[in-house]
Amino acid sequence: MADLEKIKERIQDIAQRPRNVELSEIEWVANNLANCGYAVKSKDARHGKLFQVNGQTFMVNHHTGNKQVRSYSVKDFISAMIELSLYD
Repeated sequence: MADLEKIKERIQDIAQRPRNVELSEIEWVANNLANCGYAVKSKDARHGKLFQVNGQTFMVNHHTGNKQVRSYSVKDFISAMIELSLYD
């Protein structure tokens, strides 16, 4: 289990390279936030995954086959993390 500071570092790392992020990295953040007490839900969608973290909902779309996340989905993820005060 990662502590909140390590999760914030990973979010910052993801924000700095929005064109080179894999779905597993965002799943890692969501899973570790759940371990820290955040209410996290996720659901598979046709070309991605829908996440909800403490009421903040965001969709992560990825390229079929390689699971690389589309840059606009990374921006949505970062916006949700800003609303949760996990990134500034």
